[in-house]
Amino acid sequence: MKTTDSKKATTSKQEVKKGVTKPKSDAASGLTELFEDGLKDIYWAEKALTKAIPTMTKNATSEDLKEALNAHLIETEEHVTRLEKVFELIDQKAVAKKCDAMAGLIEEGKGIIEETEIGVVRDAGIIAAAQKIEHYEIATYGTLRQFAETLGLAEVATLLEQTLEEEKGADKKLTLIAVDAVNLEAAEAD
Repeated sequence: MKTTDSKKATTSKQEVKKGVTKPKSDAASGLTELFEDGLKDIYWAEKALTKAIPTMTKNATSEDLKEALNAHLIETEEHVTRLEKVFELIDQKAVAKKCDAMAGLIEEGKGIIEETEIGVVRDAGIIAAAQKIEHYEIATYGTLRQFAETLGLAEVATLLEQTLEEEKGADKKLTLIAVDAVNLEAAEAD
């Protein structure tokens, strides 16, 4: 933390209590830095998804699921471009910082594909993996949008809100595909 006139103590000078994680030397000291770190994280995540979604699509058998994944791939590519615009608006270079959460979710998705037979059971697994990804993105974009609003970055907040709504839409579409067909057909495989 940086010191301010109203706050004389800094984390680095305070005694770190047992069990409390000591911050790294480059730790965010304000909401702006936390916001920028979050943008770098989701930028990496979106770029990684442009490579992961085609693998899901190739392994899906449901035409509705393939169509939804292909449509969301196009949106994801737009999300990357939109994030680049956000970086531009805050006068920062668009830099990706590995998102451990998304890397883990993508790996879990690969595992689900490997652990399921080709067909409706795999499709159900792909939907489950994709929805976990969507939920992570919804949480991230909701948080970043709120940070942008708090920081007075109205245009940035609007762009992040647009992506947030697209992520929610993708999640709803996956739910409909699961509930209306895939999950029922997968249950019949039992």
